[in-house]
Amino acid sequence: MIAETGHFALILALGIAIIQMVLPLYGSRRDDPQLMAVAVPAAQAQFLLVALAFVALMTAYVTSDFSILNVYENSSSAKPLLYKISGVWGNHEGSMVLWVLILALFGAGVATYGRNLPRSLQANVLSVQGAIGVAFLLFIITTSNPFVRLDPAPFEGQGFNPVLQDPALAIHPPFLYAGYVGFSMAFSFAIAALIDGRIDAAWARWVRPWTLAAWMCLTIGIALGSWWAYYELGWGGFWFWDPVENASFMPWLSGTALLHSALVMEKRDALKIWTILLAIITFSLSLVGTFLVRSGVLTSVHAFAVDPARGVFILGIMAVFIGGALALFAWRAPLLRQGGIFAPISREGALVFNNLILVTACAAVFVGTLYPLALESVSNEKISVGPPFFNYTFVPLVLPLLLAVPLGPFLAWKRGDLYAVAQRLMVAAVIALAAIVIVFAIQGRGPWLAPLGIGLGVWLIAGAASELAYRAKLFQASAAETWRRFIHLPRSSFGTALAHAGVGLSVIGIVATTAWRTEDITAMKPGETTEIAGYRLVFDGVSERAGPNYDEQLASFHVFRGDSEITELHPTKRQFTIEGSATTEAAIYNAWGGDLYAVLGDPLENGAYSVRVYFNPLVRLIWIGAVVMFLGGGLSLFDRRLRVGAPKRAAAAQGRLADAK
Repeated sequence: MIAETGHFALILALGIAIIQMVLPLYGSRRDDPQLMAVAVPAAQAQFLLVALAFVALMTAYVTSDFSILNVYENSSSAKPLLYKISGVWGNHEGSMVLWVLILALFGAGVATYGRNLPRSLQANVLSVQGAIGVAFLLFIITTSNPFVRLDPAPFEGQGFNPVLQDPALAIHPPFLYAGYVGFSMAFSFAIAALIDGRIDAAWARWVRPWTLAAWMCLTIGIALGSWWAYYELGWGGFWFWDPVENASFMPWLSGTALLHSALVMEKRDALKIWTILLAIITFSLSLVGTFLVRSGVLTSVHAFAVDPARGVFILGIMAVFIGGALALFAWRAPLLRQGGIFAPISREGALVFNNLILVTACAAVFVGTLYPLALESVSNEKISVGPPFFNYTFVPLVLPLLLAVPLGPFLAWKRGDLYAVAQRLMVAAVIALAAIVIVFAIQGRGPWLAPLGIGLGVWLIAGAASELAYRAKLFQASAAETWRRFIHLPRSSFGTALAHAGVGLSVIGIVATTAWRTEDITAMKPGETTEIAGYRLVFDGVSERAGPNYDEQLASFHVFRGDSEITELHPTKRQFTIEGSATTEAAIYNAWGGDLYAVLGDPLENGAYSVRVYFNPLVRLIWIGAVVMFLGGGLSLFDRRLRVGAPKRAAAAQGRLADAK
């Protein structure tokens, strides 16, 4: 009955989603309060029904119900409980149920906590959200049903992809999907605003918390994926410009631009058209990512290998929502009133510059990712666009943006004084210059641009600290007054500073590990020694060990620094008997200066083994920076001004469409 219950719940959820899509929108057109009120219970009911289906599928995985095809193909009775649970979303069908569950969760959130929204706007938002739910529930039920039965039921399953049997992969997809799908709420708000005929500062206040929550989840989701690839795949790197990595990075870039644009709109009632367009583009890029992962057009360690026919269905969904949204935008946007006027040198101008760079960088990644696919579809010619393209296009674009980031918070709204800002950032500039000189002195062997990159990261961190110091009037008022001002700063001020400092930490980590990474690939017999970055590794040999659902070869290295032994490293090669495949597990020693990273390769002649050893300087700062960005977003999200929201009268009094003349 578990499978039947889950399947029936999805069908009921589809019916509720259709009601949610049609009745509130019709009620909004007719100004019928009763029809508009249907949106709230419909969104809540849809969430409960999809949650019931998800719990039913999870129960089938935990109990190893191999009478369900999806469980049979992606699980086994020998799998640890954690991976039985994560196996629910480690495949195409189950992950789509999670996708729709998060979609319904955001809709239920607006239904439950959006009571201060104008009734018509809330009805239209939930109607658009319901339309997205209809499309993807239809996709699941007709092409990707996770509850298909097997008769007779097998006694054992085929197992789960060994590469995905990892703690980080247990939480990476939920965060990533929460980011992907969370941007649907910004999309729904944008379409609702175009339908409803109102877009103003109050609208920006309402949409920002949902956009910020999605951005936070996508940030930590991308970081978890990078961390997993670093230690699980055995490549020793953190980012490979894989097309599926890019698929999540593109909406992050445009979502970051959307957050800044919505801030300008909230504070100055400006950039209305730009903000609406960014909301549409960001979710459109999320749909593109969903298509790339599930269409079968890519071969990637991150992609689901599925029937391309499913990709055609998703392509149809993209055509309807992206094409329809852009058509509506082209029709309604010219009628929107323009907002406040501002000088180029102003906080608005800085945020516009920020947005232009982010969108251009996103376009560069988009072209590099999709051009090979487009070329192959037209000419049947296969080409590969790898890291050199992205490094030579993306990096030069973001450098001026990173230089300008600390300037923005110091500029006044409407018209700023660049000379005064430069004076306030003088201490930060001196600290960054000192960092460049120190790194030049320590790393005299080059590469020569790397110290400038480290200085840029320090500039971002020092600039964020300078902003808080300026707001608290450090050294300009008494200690008591400074402390009083500091503790009463808005949470969003701390959040912004933390997010910018997090970017600086990640920049330092990326530059350091890219510029000064060392690598040693050698053949080693027991008792032999290799040296790297001041470490000496003594190879003790390889032993056999049994795991819960695998057998592994366990290598042992004693690690010395000078004459002192500091740790032991145990990289392994695991053979999963049920799945019939193997994985490589790196062993990593983390020190303040960086990671010592060892990987066991294949056995060679005369009892030797291939061994790869890396030293990655300051690499952990990349993920620490992402966590700091996440925490900064969380502080901003819990700012009282966002939690309280904007009053209804603000939406009623401002921002209606101009009458066509």
